[in-house]
Amino acid sequence: MKTKQETGCNDLKCALHGKLSARGKIFEGEVISIHNKRIAIKIKRVIYIPKYERYEYKKIKIHAHLPECLKDSIKIGNIVKIQECRPLSKIIHSVVLGKIK
Repeated sequence: MKTKQETGCNDLKCALHGKLSARGKIFEGEVISIHNKRIAIKIKRVIYIPKYERYEYKKIKIHAHLPECLKDSIKIGNIVKIQECRPLSKIIHSVVLGKIK
């Protein structure tokens, strides 16, 4: 395993190298925008409506903290894995774990 000096990650809010405890649900979604220290991802969900006996497709947008060690590898359109954590700001309640595609 690489140390903090080898990866160059000094971010305390990194779930992989810092002190942030990631717990809760794990989501996978497409990156739609990248900001300074956060990303926004789009997640597609399928919901069953019993009254009409049909399925409905919904999409939600979630903001996640982007650690320094993953900043260079993630671009718009990539599929990433995020996990819930404690609230980091008003809109950020999850952290990026890694890139899938």
